Amino acid sequence: MTHPNASSRPTQAVVLAGGQGSRLRPYTDDRPKPMVEIPGTGTPIIGHQLTWLAEEGVTDVVVSCGHLAEVLQKWLASADLPLSVTTVVETEPLGRGGGLKYAAAHLPRPTEPWYATNGDIWTRFSLRDMADFHTERDAVATLALARPRIPWGAVRTDGFGRITDFIEAPLSTFEVNAGVYVFSPEFTALLPERGDHERTTFPRLARERRLAGFSLPQGAYWRAIDTAKDLTEAAKELAAQS
Repeated sequence: MTHPNASSRPTQAVVLAGGQGSRLRPYTDDRPKPMVEIPGTGTPIIGHQLTWLAEEGVTDVVVSCGHLAEVLQKWLASADLPLSVTTVVETEPLGRGGGLKYAAAHLPRPTEPWYATNGDIWTRFSLRDMADFHTERDAVATLALARPRIPWGAVRTDGFGRITDFIEAPLSTFEVNAGVYVFSPEFTALLPERGDHERTTFPRLARERRLAGFSLPQGAYWRAIDTAKDLTEAAKELAAQS
């Protein structure tokens, strides 16, 4: 049976893969951040992302390249990919919002919705459920929201200031932008030509109540790969799951 929202689920996506990845050096000295491999998998982060997008019904992806773009383009050209991939390279820095707009202009179906993901996100959850959530709320943009673990041990106290418990790496009480999005077709026109959409477009949509937040389901795996420690942790977590 076809889900009533199935026709509004995106089949195209943008992957933002242009960051410098300076905090991941030396891994990023000779490759862009999305080309860094999760230890033990033999596949770069972007390879896992493209497989996930294909599993979620995406057929066409535009990869926005920047730092060491030719390394990423060479890998994409030689890899056995589960979907069609186009790459674009910014000739001058456009900022996150401008870069997203530039990449979106190369999507094959501009009148249809689309997904976007940051190139350093390692996650698995149902994009189809997120797309349905987006449609049901009549949103122009929907952000996936994650509850990351705080990297320090937390302390619980009673009303008198006595410590009652220690909690190692607890989940944050706040949700954060998980770097995965669903956008309606009209979102592209709202993006700045250059600059950061998170300071312009998103706040405007929030004020207009047209921005939605999809909380990742409990137990869904999510990690932003920012540092060498993140790589080590991701490898440990994957080993524990297998």
